[in-house]
Amino acid sequence: MTSPVEALLVHFTLPARDARGRFVRLDSVLREILAAHDYPTCIKLVLAEAITLAALIGSLMKQDGGQVTIQAQTEGGIVELLVVDYRGGELRGHVRFDAERLARLGANPSLFALFGKGYLAMTFDQSFGKGRYQGIVPLDGDSLSQACESYFTQSEQVPTMIRIAIESDATGCRSAGYLVQHLPEGEEGRERLHVRLDHPEWEHVSILSSTLTHSELLDPTVDGRDLLWRLFHEEDEVRAEDGVPLVKGCRCNLDHIRDVIGRFPPEEQAEMVGDTGTIVVDCAFCSRAFHIDPPATA
Repeated sequence: MTSPVEALLVHFTLPARDARGRFVRLDSVLREILAAHDYPTCIKLVLAEAITLAALIGSLMKQDGGQVTIQAQTEGGIVELLVVDYRGGELRGHVRFDAERLARLGANPSLFALFGKGYLAMTFDQSFGKGRYQGIVPLDGDSLSQACESYFTQSEQVPTMIRIAIESDATGCRSAGYLVQHLPEGEEGRERLHVRLDHPEWEHVSILSSTLTHSELLDPTVDGRDLLWRLFHEEDEVRAEDGVPLVKGCRCNLDHIRDVIGRFPPEEQAEMVGDTGTIVVDCAFCSRAFHIDPPATA
């Protein structure tokens, strides 16, 4: 019997097809992030999808130290804010929502029921002073994955297919994700987007990728390289390599928080002091409370 294999992150390219992709599988890392708050099941599932997307999309960045942040936000929606980010293999995320309104929904609310007319913002912070850029797309589809596909197609003109599988049971959540993109050179005199969407190489890759099932993605006995071999075993070459280890990473830091609080005038710091006699700063990502001593009074 094959021993279970945990393939955290695999990068792959299909040189002959002008395609690149990522495969990710999360279990203990995902459970650790979700355990920071007592989320209802439907909120856990949407956050699990967002964290998996952050791992797939964040790992596309070439520069070390770069960060990808994905935010889903609404005006008046049940989910007020969902935010996840990825930096160098570190993942984190949280959701702010209206618990009373959520309780009035059924067990499996749709994306529209949770977000209403929301939007998805994807922010890419590049390292080494290369700047930041952002794309925004409406949450029109049935999933966050569809919105991310739309972002790449509309904002970056890169045909993209994303498949996410999530399983939740008594032990918690686990997820797996697959992303593949077409990256050929555009043709002179034609619309770049049209060329890429109807490119025969992309058709071939997307048709094969669409055969992936949820059970295959989540199967713990099949690692990422084996999964790629199943899909593309007839290709002349499939280049695959392991990505960085994925971990829960919250960047809250007591010294940094002290420094930020210290920039406020003493009278404003005094107004921040709570019943404990300290200034309490909560981290939404890891659900930790930091207690900062107020400035000494003369």
